[in-house]
Amino acid sequence: MGILYVVPTPVGNLEDITMRAIRILREADFVLAEDTRTSGKLLKHFDIQVPMYSHHKFNEHQTVASLVERIRNSEHHVALVSDAGTPAISDPGFLLVRECAKNDVDVQCLPGATAFVPALVSSALPCEKFVFEGFLPQKKGRQTRLNILKDETRTIIFYESPYRVLKTLTQLSELFGADRQAATVREISKLHEECVRGTLSELVEHFTENEPRGEFVILVGGAE
Repeated sequence: MGILYVVPTPVGNLEDITMRAIRILREADFVLAEDTRTSGKLLKHFDIQVPMYSHHKFNEHQTVASLVERIRNSEHHVALVSDAGTPAISDPGFLLVRECAKNDVDVQCLPGATAFVPALVSSALPCEKFVFEGFLPQKKGRQTRLNILKDETRTIIFYESPYRVLKTLTQLSELFGADRQAATVREISKLHEECVRGTLSELVEHFTENEPRGEFVILVGGAE
């Protein structure tokens, strides 16, 4: 029976990949990639030459059963990667891991890069306890989710695209209170990495004057 390796990839600087991750990718029979073009650049950089197949949110429901069967009935060692960070954390991968577990296929997840951990630590907000929310619903259910979270006492972590950062910060300020402590971290482990700390109203003001660019992590201090 084969093994599914869940392999974190760098969220920014390519040097953040682990030596073990490079070895697993080299030894894999094939790689399942969220975007083969993105992962192809990573593999080329480290001179890794293995077949790649697409595994993303638009096809994973259709392909997961056949993939599990293929791994289960062979000696294939398969590496699953996303475009950046750890697969299944706000990325495709959960369905495949779940089905492998259901079918007694060995799943080994390597430790490695993920965006919210360095963002949490650098935010200077309390980090001994936290809630990871990932991406908020864009429309339906968004307000309901925020209403549930407004009284959360732990630090809350969101992922957000640059196009919705100001909207999200404004909503958080209106609902959680303008004086709630918060931080944004963008472009983690890249050349233009930036952490902005302050109250929610100060962050709204900052990004009203400075256009948000890059992928963001928004962190909000818990309710007192």
